[in-house]
Amino acid sequence: MTVAAPLDLLKQARARFTQREIAAHVGKDIKTVRRWEKGETPCPSMLEPALRDLLHSSGRTKAGAVTGGTQFRFIDLFAGIGGIRMGFEAQGGDCVFTSEWNDFSTKTYRENYPADGEHALIGDIVSFPAEEVPSHDVLLGGFPCQPFSIAGVSKKNALGRPHGFECTTQGTLFFDVARIIAAKRPAAFLLENVKNLLSHDKGRTFDVILQTLRDELGYEVHYRVVDGQHFTPQHRERIIIVGFRGKTSFSWDDLRLPESGPRLGSILHRTDGSEPVLPWDHDRFFDHAAKRVQPKYTLTPNLWTYLQNYAAKHRAAGNGFGFGMAYPDSVTRTLSARYHKDGSEILVYQGEQLRPRRLTPRECARLMGFPDTFRIPVSDTQAYRQFGNSVVMPVMREVARIMLPHVQNLLAAQTRHGSKQTLSLYS
Repeated sequence: MTVAAPLDLLKQARARFTQREIAAHVGKDIKTVRRWEKGETPCPSMLEPALRDLLHSSGRTKAGAVTGGTQFRFIDLFAGIGGIRMGFEAQGGDCVFTSEWNDFSTKTYRENYPADGEHALIGDIVSFPAEEVPSHDVLLGGFPCQPFSIAGVSKKNALGRPHGFECTTQGTLFFDVARIIAAKRPAAFLLENVKNLLSHDKGRTFDVILQTLRDELGYEVHYRVVDGQHFTPQHRERIIIVGFRGKTSFSWDDLRLPESGPRLGSILHRTDGSEPVLPWDHDRFFDHAAKRVQPKYTLTPNLWTYLQNYAAKHRAAGNGFGFGMAYPDSVTRTLSARYHKDGSEILVYQGEQLRPRRLTPRECARLMGFPDTFRIPVSDTQAYRQFGNSVVMPVMREVARIMLPHVQNLLAAQTRHGSKQTLSLYS
């Protein structure tokens, strides 16, 4: 039997099933299915019976709900490189729509989540009609923080005139989250942002967000600041806002946050010969023959002198500014999008005889909780920006875990009640 036969069956199956469903049915990882589709590895002939069996099954219920491995459908807004998506896929979610405006981030996203014809990856969400967004159970979005105009709302309040989120939030990217929630009414949402969102514009920005989600859109809303250092060796506090279209017993106390997280040494390239050889990295970041990080990541003499003098100047002035030296037993400072400039917030100590070095982009991926299977197809500069703007993926995976039972309960209740606004009837 030739390889072409199972490959043809795979193509037929992809017309009806997601990659995740196929992977679950044949007992393989979803990335393996992606490699078959891209022709990177041959689709084994021994899978022909399993693929034929899948094609003969009904696959989807009349309501459109996916059977098998998929438990809910979600959309990924302000997607970046897909960190939030990866966390929710790990809990059985199926991404049906993506929006990301940055071309470099889109390149990385497509490399790791190949376009498969099942859902669109669009650019700027601002001009995209909400009605054309596919129906979904969960909306995800790491939206940028922007100030809102409060003056117009206050004036309308004084005049006794009604106002809504469209008036309050128009012109901000949060408005696009709100209009999609209003149009599609998902069972739940997760929004992620920097911790400072709580105090942004003296707290007014966050007040408008809560008012919009709770009062205007009618969702039960919970929020909490979570530090990524429970899962990766990085102090990274982010606010996570979750909401449900209905009453739930959701509690942040259900989060499983390890008291003692990993240390920096766990994500650094290993120089003892055990560093894995990744075919998509080759020797880009690590010289496997020499068993060392590529020398280009060590600071130049001029940059190291500059950073030391800069730190000394601020110490003399009584300020705390300066570089952050990191050791194998360290929990690092927060990785920022500006890391490519000088790496000053996280400098890896290399002994007294060597200048410190930056983290490599692969180490940055690990610091954010991305697996080594995650591919980095862009330049180092763009990679540093992308990981600095991303999320600690294991945090998203854990939040998805505690959200899932409540999403399922809402969907089940909605189906029982037979509402005209059934949450799981997909378009």
